[in-house]
Amino acid sequence: MTFPSPKSEAPAQRFEEATAAARNALEKLIGAANEAGWGTEEISVALLKAAQFLNDANKKDPDPAEDPDMSDAPGKREQIGHGELFD
Repeated sequence: MTFPSPKSEAPAQRFEEATAAARNALEKLIGAANEAGWGTEEISVALLKAAQFLNDANKKDPDPAEDPDMSDAPGKREQIGHGELFD
């Protein structure tokens, strides 16, 4: 799926563009969900819940790509098999 790039730099206009693009994408997504057997209301509510989850996660960690990889964490030791430790 492609998403259009913003055409404006003005925050209010960008919001309107983003809203229109999101609405278009959601209409297609809901149509695909309907074809798969989901009802419009149930999938719409599920999408709202998913969007709220992502919004909350973004507020907690705006750029998770900057987080250190768990394999890079100092002192991390993983258990494998039956009690063996991997260094």
